[in-house]
Amino acid sequence: MVTTSERGREVRRRLLSAATELIAERGWTGVSTRALADRAEVAPGLVHYHFASLRALLTEAAIEALRNTVADLDEVITPARTPEEGVELVLASLAQFSGTDPLSLLVTETYLAATRDPELCRRVGEIAVEFRRRIAGWLGHWGVADPDHTAMVVVATLDGLVLHRALDPTVSAPAVAGVLRRIVARPRRPTDGGVGSTDVSE
Repeated sequence: MVTTSERGREVRRRLLSAATELIAERGWTGVSTRALADRAEVAPGLVHYHFASLRALLTEAAIEALRNTVADLDEVITPARTPEEGVELVLASLAQFSGTDPLSLLVTETYLAATRDPELCRRVGEIAVEFRRRIAGWLGHWGVADPDHTAMVVVATLDGLVLHRALDPTVSAPAVAGVLRRIVARPRRPTDGGVGSTDVSE
């Protein structure tokens, strides 16, 4: 037998899923309570029963989607994987973003909305800062120079790839792979004679 709390969780899940779809399709300002309820197949009153406002629902849906995306990328930045290997895998994972796919559009719309919504800006910023912190720690583990600022450039580049693909299809992961590999390259040993790179785990 389904409990009241289970039904409530299911309604919230459907509303968040519907919000994620509609933000990508219509943009933040194009999503209404009625459209959300229709997409989620629930009564309109349930939108405000489960969320303080329409904006709160949209924010929660977008933040959840961003966190899930970052979590997927997190899987490749482990201490056992070199920065060069990590860059290749992260860029490969971004191949799914065409710039016009639902997730790319969700990211674009959310970033735009964040410029006008201080609370959304704060929460999106927290995700970006935490992701940069983890990348900086990983790069620092491998002895990459200036890991904090290098992580900032890497994350900004990844964001740029997603945002610019819709404008210019030649903006692709393979096009920037070589540049990013150079950015995260580890210092060379003086005895290497210019060949190879330092592995700080040795």
